[in-house]
Amino acid sequence: MVRRVAVIGAGPSGLTSIKACLDEGMQPTCFESSDDMGGLWKFKEVSEPNRASIYRSLTINISKEMMCYSDFPIPADYPNYMHHSKILKYFRMYAEHFKLLQYIRFQTSVKRVMQTPDFSRTGHWEVVTENKDGLEERHVFDAVICCSGHYTYPNLPLKDFPGIETFDGKYLHSWDYKGPEDMHGKTVVVIGIGNSGGDIAVESSRVAEQVYLSTRRGAWVIRQVSDNGLPVDMKYNTRFVHILFQLLPMSFFNWFGEKKLNAMYDHSMYALKPRHRLFSQIPVINDDLPLRILSGSVIIKPNVKEICGSAVVFNDGSRAEKVDTIVFATGYNYDFPYLPNNVLYKSGHRVGLYKHVFPPNLEHPTLAVVGFIHALGAIMPQAEIQARWVTRVFRGLKKLPSNQSMIKAVEKDTKDIEKNYIVSKLTPLQVDFVSYMDDIAGEVGVRPSLLWLFFTDYQLFKHVLWGPVTAYQYRLMGPGKWKGARKAILAQFNRMCEPLKTRKLDEQHSSITGRLVKLSLLILGGGAAVYYFHRHNPDTIPTLLSNLRPQTV
Repeated sequence: MVRRVAVIGAGPSGLTSIKACLDEGMQPTCFESSDDMGGLWKFKEVSEPNRASIYRSLTINISKEMMCYSDFPIPADYPNYMHHSKILKYFRMYAEHFKLLQYIRFQTSVKRVMQTPDFSRTGHWEVVTENKDGLEERHVFDAVICCSGHYTYPNLPLKDFPGIETFDGKYLHSWDYKGPEDMHGKTVVVIGIGNSGGDIAVESSRVAEQVYLSTRRGAWVIRQVSDNGLPVDMKYNTRFVHILFQLLPMSFFNWFGEKKLNAMYDHSMYALKPRHRLFSQIPVINDDLPLRILSGSVIIKPNVKEICGSAVVFNDGSRAEKVDTIVFATGYNYDFPYLPNNVLYKSGHRVGLYKHVFPPNLEHPTLAVVGFIHALGAIMPQAEIQARWVTRVFRGLKKLPSNQSMIKAVEKDTKDIEKNYIVSKLTPLQVDFVSYMDDIAGEVGVRPSLLWLFFTDYQLFKHVLWGPVTAYQYRLMGPGKWKGARKAILAQFNRMCEPLKTRKLDEQHSSITGRLVKLSLLILGGGAAVYYFHRHNPDTIPTLLSNLRPQTV
């Protein structure tokens, strides 16, 4: 039986993994190479090798209700989109509340993780660590959880930019970017239009003479502030929308979503329109970029063809002259340098992990990777549900399929990712947020039942169906049930509004027409939910009607 567990990394994935181990009665030891928790969200003025790095002004593009852990809501008075300092403060509150700090060994790097000689019999691992004084220690653990992330090793493909050696100015990767202080009055070229590239282009354009944003494929750009001023993820990342995605063809949602985005700003007119459809790649989330383009302070350009001294030549033959700074927002490579090569299974562009968590080729399921995933949603709830599953597998409460079955599932998953998304060696990890959360929640035994809620708690049913898919939903039932989950779900929009209540206004009452429209939509949604479940589980409704009690886990 697994008792002692090594957790590598004390970022958001490592913290929730420590807690999951404690919840299942295990003894975690977390090794963190830096002097503090937080991982990516711990800002430092100077980037440290082999560690994630962020810039001074970074604000998360996921709203607070969608990013918090399932049994620890973010304080109501915190802003909906939080600066990195607020996020780190939340992590400290989480760690202190659940008493996690005593299990973390700071300034201790993991050098090697190896199977013990008796691994075939025990499933044990030897972990070699090094402290700040350079002293090595050897430990033996029953299991290991890797939480070292995938924003650690900058991808700087200089060979793809002929003439870079002739460049007269300064170039850097976005990993090294901390702020625009050195860009006052200068000409800047940002290469790459992901979220970091868009943020850096916008921020530097406020002080630079001119900013050029170079992109190979273009991008769909969405706003954080959605209809009626709601956070976009709380507006659209709902279970009802997810059900519609199962019922209607993806071509319809691509058409509808692109039409809605182009109604805000025509992506062709702004030179942003990409080659791919909207839901084939995670979009750029940036409210300010269209205005910076419209004001001329950011100019969108195609890919860079070559660099000639201080000039940057683009594929269409146009040039940016007297360039002072080039910022490569060209993504990250990922690696697990402390793991032996034979431990990780390769599948296409990616490390092949069963459900993005377990290596499928080991004799014993005592090694797991948590937080190594990418979706249009925060890593915190995804890592948390992964960790809850992992610890139940470690304890023997959940069994994995055979190695052959897992490898087959990994290969199918790889094909599905390549079919549904634009992938490369830098972006092989994409999943659909709600589908993935529900899938892993099903493994844990905590996926909410809409049908059961419809018959037993109609008020909660409405919030679960129509409201955002927040992590609280995975604490309503099953292992790890939290008595505060229902209240947290019913109050999530109140917490969203709380930091906006800075000026008292006269109350406005909704009209009868508005209430009728809402009732009609509710009936339509309920009917769609019932139809969806009856279509996929034809025996569920008759069984439930004959025996109205929740499924035991």
